[in-house]
Amino acid sequence: MRLISVEPLGEGWAVRLDPRRDPILFQSGSSAEDAAKTLGQKLARAGYPTEIRIFLRGGDLAGRFICSGAELSLCSPWTSPTFMSATA
Repeated sequence: MRLISVEPLGEGWAVRLDPRRDPILFQSGSSAEDAAKTLGQKLARAGYPTEIRIFLRGGDLAGRFICSGAELSLCSPWTSPTFMSATA
């Protein structure tokens, strides 16, 4: 599974697909998140399931999305199986 991260960088936000490459920079977190989801959808269509992790300025994980070939139109929010069974 490929990993895309959205994280703060200076005054803006960075989208990283590969930690060894330069990030794609954005002024707003929402623009970075939208770009990450678009990239995740493209990778899923090409046969590469992708996880997107979105981090807050303080470093906490704000959200996770899974983009898979089965869900091409949307990157679905990830929910822990433990959480799902506890609420069912």
